[in-house]
Amino acid sequence: MEPKVSPSEVLMSQAVQPAHADSRGELSAGQLLKWMDTTACLAAEKHAGISCVTASMDDVLFEDTARIGQIITIRAKVTRAFSTSMEISIKVIVQDKFTGTEKLLCVAFSTFVAKPVGEEKVLLRPVVLQTEQERVEHSLAAERRKVRLQHESTVNNIMKESSRFEDPICNKEEGTATTTGTSVQSIELVLPPHANHHGNTFGGQIMAWMETVATISASRLCHGHPFLKSVDMFKFRGASTVGDRLVFSAIVNNTFQNSVEVGVRVEAFDCQEWAEGRGRHINSAFLIYNAVDDQEELITFPRIQPVSKDDFRRYQGAIARRRIRLGRKYVISHKKEVTLSTQWDISKKGFLSNSNVEALKNLASKSGWEITTTLGKIKIYTLEEQEAISVKVEKYVGSPAHMAYHLLSDFTKRPLWDPHYISCEVIDQVSEDDQIYYITCSVVNGDKPKDLVVLVSRRKPLNNE
Repeated sequence: MEPKVSPSEVLMSQAVQPAHADSRGELSAGQLLKWMDTTACLAAEKHAGISCVTASMDDVLFEDTARIGQIITIRAKVTRAFSTSMEISIKVIVQDKFTGTEKLLCVAFSTFVAKPVGEEKVLLRPVVLQTEQERVEHSLAAERRKVRLQHESTVNNIMKESSRFEDPICNKEEGTATTTGTSVQSIELVLPPHANHHGNTFGGQIMAWMETVATISASRLCHGHPFLKSVDMFKFRGASTVGDRLVFSAIVNNTFQNSVEVGVRVEAFDCQEWAEGRGRHINSAFLIYNAVDDQEELITFPRIQPVSKDDFRRYQGAIARRRIRLGRKYVISHKKEVTLSTQWDISKKGFLSNSNVEALKNLASKSGWEITTTLGKIKIYTLEEQEAISVKVEKYVGSPAHMAYHLLSDFTKRPLWDPHYISCEVIDQVSEDDQIYYITCSVVNGDKPKDLVVLVSRRKPLNNE
């Protein structure tokens, strides 16, 4: 049975051959990015009816890998058309041809811009919505577009907010590393096979070259086998053509427990620019890698110790981008909403009350907490674990323990000392020591106000813990 294809959708199927694989026998991320960009372009042009070019590819997330002999299917679909640009959702499925089992390999979103013919103005027709899921994606596309347009200013705002950021763990911990040895530069001459059907350098080829230098940079820090886990954003700032020299520069920006961010910059030079030493900045991206050793065990990266002012700028920028990724991952992502807590019910009172303190103790004792921001004497940590993000707030106070406990455990008093809280009220009394609160939080970086409902236990831990 042939898969159903909507009017603004295209499918591409490919068999993974040895020429498509990396040194570990898995499909090269660069090769996959080429196929994804081609498929997305064809979907955009199918909807627009005219030539289109890649403006960006973002929210690229690799869920799995494909090996030689497996079949991949790429489904690219226009989710929303704006005046001259379109968002295309990309989903990649890998199939084992012997067992027939299928797995999600990768998801991403691309933005394509329609190229006008002569002086003709472009006004793209809207996407015809046929299902409820298409209507949801159409609505989320506007939110994702807002995130893209505000991305650079949001990063700058977070970096400005964290300008006083000091990471005592980084300063005191032994075994930290610098990024000096991770710098990589490479050059490519754009030949006719590298051009797309418009005569410009194929965007997928540029992304593949960028992934190659980023992988080399990550490998110099981990001394293992890095594999691409996600891409913050490939952003095309200009075009290049056959005959141009493309210079790729990559360096590690920061590490986060089991992941590392590598920044890549691409500059193009024609013959005259090459002789004069002045290039055109045509692309930038931030690629996030995991790595395994020879035993296929996940590698823990060393903490980065910034040395120069430029090191510190890139170090802070990586933290800001990670905060944005964590924030949008569960708001406007491609995934279905995940239930991260137990629904309150009076019948579950005993279970929730008894496990509340123990669960918080276990969560706080986990390794991998990362400092994401500081506000005065308050530090905020995040812990990312597969389908859940946990947040921990830490503040040192000069008060007796019993007084500090009384203040911290009574959430109605929290707005008096925590600038993140606007209000907090009790909406249900579960027991003498356990209450359910309704909390409203302040607006950060122009985002929408946040509110939440939480069960809090004021029972003192046993054994004076």
